[in-house]
Order: sequence, then C-alpha cells, then structure tokens
Amino acid sequence: MDKDFSQLQQQLGIKFKNEDLLKQAFVHRSYLNENPAFKLGHNERLEYLGDAVLELVVTNYLYKNYPDLAEGEMTNLRAALVRAETLSMIADRIGFGEFLYLSKGEAKESGRGRQYILANTFEAFTSALYLDLGYDAADVFIKTHLIPELKIIFEKKLWRDAKSLFQEAAQERAGVTPTYEVLKEEGPDHAKTFTIGVYLDKELTAQGQGPSKSEAQQQAAENALKAKNW
Repeated sequence: MDKDFSQLQQQLGIKFKNEDLLKQAFVHRSYLNENPAFKLGHNERLEYLGDAVLELVVTNYLYKNYPDLAEGEMTNLRAALVRAETLSMIADRIGFGEFLYLSKGEAKESGRGRQYILANTFEAFTSALYLDLGYDAADVFIKTHLIPELKIIFEKKLWRDAKSLFQEAAQERAGVTPTYEVLKEEGPDHAKTFTIGVYLDKELTAQGQGPSKSEAQQQAAENALKAKNW
C-alpha cells in the first residue's frame, strides 16, 4: 500500500528532493514484518539521528534566547519540550498519523503505544528533513511547530522535574520519600516499554509508562502529583 505524501508536503510548505527518505520516516518496524517485500527500511536509524538534530536545534534556541538560564534549567526545559507527549501531540496535529506504515495490529493501537509511535515518527521526519534539505530546513520546521510549546511549558511550570517536585511534596506533606518499582517490562529489547509504580510507604500512588525506566519514573511522578492534587 503506497501513500500520497504530496498533500503533507504541501501542507508543511516543504518539498523533498528524495521522497523515499520522507516515506521511510513513517515506516514502523512492524509493517516490514507483514510486508517483507516493501522497498524501504524502517525508521529507527532516522529516529536515532532525529533525536540528536532536535536536541541541537532546541539547545541552540534556548542558549541564544534565554541568556539568564543556567545549564540545569536549560536541560530541564529541553527535556520538557522534546518529551514523547509533546512530540506526539504535534505529530498528531500535523496529521502524521494518516501516513504511518504500520502492521494491522499496530494500526489498532491507541493510547501510550500510539503516542510513542507518533513521537518516534516526529524524530524520524526531522532527521529525513535534515538529511534531504539540510540543517536550516530542520531548524525552521522545529521552530515553527515545536518551539511555540515553550510558552505552555513556562506557564504550567512543566520544565520542573516531576520526580523532584513529587519528592519535595511527599516529604513536606506526608513525611515520606517516594520509592519506585518496576511493575512490568514489555516488548523486544530494541523497543521495550516499562511500567513503573511510585509508592508512598507501601501505598501504590500512581503508575507510569515509558521506553526507559527514567521516563517511566517521570510519568509515574507526574501522575502521582495529579492523583494527590499536589
């Protein structure tokens, strides 16, 4: 099944020289398992490079536009901006979901699983853009679609580390230090999903999921802050 990417390029005001590179950014590994004769590879290497391109563009922007921020504050802001929830929301808004190459099973996926697929695709697309049209094209795309989210991050103080916030609140309000425990590991080694619980004493306060233990812990801490209304 081929897809017409002219609509997406027109919508974004971008014209790829190598459209196969653009298409590859949308190929999930699961699609190739069901369609081994498909002419393109999956997007995981693009995703890997895209992560670095995103980091460089965002770091450069923060460095130039927020001269009073300390290194740690810039690091937390960048982490809040490039987290899976933000990237997937923007990818969904742009309409990336309509162009994904997925297995029949993954196509039915919703919730966190779908979120990570969209976030990874955003990274892969950024990488494809960088490889095909250069750094400046990737820079414009990121500044147009991602950087505006900084305003919300500042307004809601989302750049503050959720684990630190929850630990401060728990020690102040409950007199205990939160602990974290891995509840479940799913998926192959290259694409694991961790489910982690955060406890106050022996009480399971909330759970979080993520592609790494640290991200799952952050998600658990965020959910715990909401659950406790802290």
